[in-house]
Amino acid sequence: MVAYAHEPIVAIATAPGQGGIGVVRVSGKNLLPLTQTLFSTPLKARHAHYLDFNDANGTPIDKGIVLFFPAPHSYTGEDVLELQGHGGPAVLRRLLERCLEAGAHLGLRHAEPGEFTHRAFLNDRIDLAQAEAVADLIEASSEAAARSAMASLSGAFSHQVNALDERIVHLRMLVEATLDFPEEEIEFLEKYQAHEQLVSIQNDLNEILQQAGQGMILREGLHVVLAGQPNVGKSSLLNALAGDDIAIVTPVAGTTRDKVVQQIHINGVPIHIIDTAGLRDTDDTVERIGIERTWAEIEKANVIIHLQDIRSPEDPLDSDITERLPARTPVLNVFNKLDLATEKPTSTDSRLYISAKSGDGLNELRQRLLDIAGWKPTSESPWLARERHVNALKSAAGHLELAAQHAQFNDSVLDLFAEELRLAHEDLCAITGQFTSDDLLGEIFSSFCIGK
Repeated sequence: MVAYAHEPIVAIATAPGQGGIGVVRVSGKNLLPLTQTLFSTPLKARHAHYLDFNDANGTPIDKGIVLFFPAPHSYTGEDVLELQGHGGPAVLRRLLERCLEAGAHLGLRHAEPGEFTHRAFLNDRIDLAQAEAVADLIEASSEAAARSAMASLSGAFSHQVNALDERIVHLRMLVEATLDFPEEEIEFLEKYQAHEQLVSIQNDLNEILQQAGQGMILREGLHVVLAGQPNVGKSSLLNALAGDDIAIVTPVAGTTRDKVVQQIHINGVPIHIIDTAGLRDTDDTVERIGIERTWAEIEKANVIIHLQDIRSPEDPLDSDITERLPARTPVLNVFNKLDLATEKPTSTDSRLYISAKSGDGLNELRQRLLDIAGWKPTSESPWLARERHVNALKSAAGHLELAAQHAQFNDSVLDLFAEELRLAHEDLCAITGQFTSDDLLGEIFSSFCIGK
């Protein structure tokens, strides 16, 4: 993608299908010749023109709004031309073909996925974290996620990372200046209160890491697998949480043969609930395949709800299931059919009693899922974060911890102290894209839709 960044690009910027409005977007270094070929009327910068869209023979294709944004005051930092017409697929295809025809002498070509945003990044209009927030805003599945994506796009995350990085760079600068002039015999760590500065930086990094964890939960959500014997009410629980009849519910054991996935939101957090085949020994070939898929989903889960029948609290088969569940994954032991129990037990930290039929205990179940996720409601919308952001922050925290360990030896290992600060600095720069491989950039922007 980078190798062709000098060529002008064009794409339909609106979603496929029919719509009231459709947009064709062009970006390039110098689009004035293209605008002159397409329109006889000179285009004013950032001014809405209502014009005819004609083909090369002057035959009308459509009529709509034309906007021209000269560089560098545009989304990509290049000249940007937008044709806003009616949203019919045939009309938009003809407009796209007309633009390619009119811009052939400029080398105009189809844009690749995410190439407009990639150019905005390359031209320093946005950093990498903000570029990723563009895709997150488009893909947001809840209002909370959309607000948080907008906070990231506005630079809330990047500003915190950059401010912390500046403090690391300042401390590193003092260290390396001391290394360059050893004859001064400066007791660096004591004179510049390096210990105190480092502790303050570590505390602030940990706070950002906690916020990033919240942002990642809001973006990624939790994958929750409903596991248990047949006929304990897994499908009923899925329907109750979803508020709709998503899965088939019958008294016949083994009704569910394949996974059923439904996304819900709890306090704005996306929860991916996966209903699976009941776990038991069976000679039924189809059911056995479903059970194998159940164990595969259990291995990938963030949280496992081990659903059991309250009327059989010590069932040996449930014990066998418990022993096989992966130790690394949090498990909620949930006992269903509270409405059928002769006695009403009280939920504890290790056991939760519910009724998927009546709804008793479901609010507590929702809260426990949020607790396992580590979700803490805040007065402000957190910014969204991705797994790579969290990993970079954790890596930076690790290097700062090593720097703190070197600092215990006072000034005898300042070179190692400085090296750990350098590595922490590189980790933080990777978040905003100052130090980022082309392979990573290709992976990130290829996941965008065409036209963005």
